[in-house]
Amino acid sequence: MTRLNPPCEACEMCGGIEWNFEARFTEPPKGETDLGLAPYCREVWSCGGCGHVINHHDMDLSKIYSKKYWDQTYADRVRSTYDRIMSLPEDQSDNQQRVAFINEYWALHHTGQARTLLDIGAGLAVFPAAMRETGWTCTALDPDPRAAEHARQVAQVDAIAADFMEADLSRKFSLVSLNKVLEHVPDPVSMLGRVREVLHQDGLVYLELPDGEAALKDTPARQEMFLEHYCAYSMASMALLILKSGFRCDYLDRLRQRSGKYTLRAFLRRPQ
Repeated sequence: MTRLNPPCEACEMCGGIEWNFEARFTEPPKGETDLGLAPYCREVWSCGGCGHVINHHDMDLSKIYSKKYWDQTYADRVRSTYDRIMSLPEDQSDNQQRVAFINEYWALHHTGQARTLLDIGAGLAVFPAAMRETGWTCTALDPDPRAAEHARQVAQVDAIAADFMEADLSRKFSLVSLNKVLEHVPDPVSMLGRVREVLHQDGLVYLELPDGEAALKDTPARQEMFLEHYCAYSMASMALLILKSGFRCDYLDRLRQRSGKYTLRAFLRRPQ
């Protein structure tokens, strides 16, 4: 196949129109989930203005999260994968690191407030399960009904099987989390913006995104830029996403997680 044309649209974060070509793939790189999409051809580009990273291709990702993604990622290994992650020692667990970080931040900024969590795009529900163990009342939301049932039966948390953008949610939560979720959707600004509808007035949003800016310095074949990600972020593009979604950034940093993932994380509030 010939190389795809450079992205002609402006960067959705900063509006820039200068793009840097990073890599081209005609087959899935090592470690990427094979979603059965063919012909496989995609390119990784970064915005010359803010460093935002996009996957540029013609493959249709719109249906993969209803069934195929769960089938291809977990197959018959749901319980064993869950148990393996939950049993990791603290010094090897991204999840335990995340839980400790959130609880420490919460204790400093929300002493005495009821601890209710909505985890959007919960997947195997290892995060709400671990948060439940530290005293949180947790609800897991995922578009796949099997994920919701797993959350109820195994993770022992409340669960909702729905597309967050279409879900009818009457409750409000003091903490809403999106852990490596927004890179999987075509309109992250709208999805993050809707979180305001389910967040208590003085609540917090915890947001994690793949750090494409840091990962590209390693290799564009890394998981941060895998096919199922519409994009990966830079510090600047994550800050712009937060502002465009109607939130105020309380805290923003980057880290290399214990699994080796390059990650950006932030706490958000409603603007005052």
